[in-house]
Amino acid sequence: MALFELRGLRKAFGPNLVLDGLDLDIVTNEVITIIGESGSGKSVLLKAMMGLIEVDAGSIRFDDQEVTGQSEREWVRTRRRIGMLFQESALFDSLNVYENVGYALREQTKMSEQQIAKRVAETLALVALPGIEEMMPSDLSGGMRKRVALARAVAVRPEIVFYDEPAEGLDPINVTRVNRLLLGLKKSLNVTSVVVTHNLKAAFAISDRLALIHDGQIAATGAPESFLETDDPVVREFIGDRMRRVLRAS
Repeated sequence: MALFELRGLRKAFGPNLVLDGLDLDIVTNEVITIIGESGSGKSVLLKAMMGLIEVDAGSIRFDDQEVTGQSEREWVRTRRRIGMLFQESALFDSLNVYENVGYALREQTKMSEQQIAKRVAETLALVALPGIEEMMPSDLSGGMRKRVALARAVAVRPEIVFYDEPAEGLDPINVTRVNRLLLGLKKSLNVTSVVVTHNLKAAFAISDRLALIHDGQIAATGAPESFLETDDPVVREFIGDRMRRVLRAS
């Protein structure tokens, strides 16, 4: 079943046409990674699916309900079912880890403080950071900040999580750690994951399906292996011969 159905999405910023009739389905409980050149519209697509920007034309359906053109109040309700890991983590620097992870629980639910404390502890354990509730964001490494931001994104137990460049700025060890956490959360929470990344090794490691944006449309979609075997010139040019050899060897 498609959790998101995108049809004919079009979005321009002045003379710059970013999305040009884009169609895509996102299936329940899959990890789908959206790839493409810088400026191809990957992050714009995520923001459109969250109602953070309005598309100029087309349809966005979430759980079989049309959400295109919703009011901000309606989007607030919809976003309660969606988690978001921002590229820069976007933690509140003035709040400690407990307050950051519990923020949405306090704002969006009627959980008691005792219930929030339990959920925060459980979620920090899920991202392999138990017992750090009292630490401040300034005390955390880049990898730890990313994992705390991930804990905040899934604390409300969303149905779908959007990841905007989850491996950006991380060393290889932390890239691997975040990849494993993403897959672990899919299994433990049955969450659907939509990832935007330029890290092809990470994309091939975590994805059930890839979707390549080119010229404002989905040029190709399928299992990662199909992207290595295809004769499609757009896919072959994007991946490149050298990266294809690296991916086949990994």
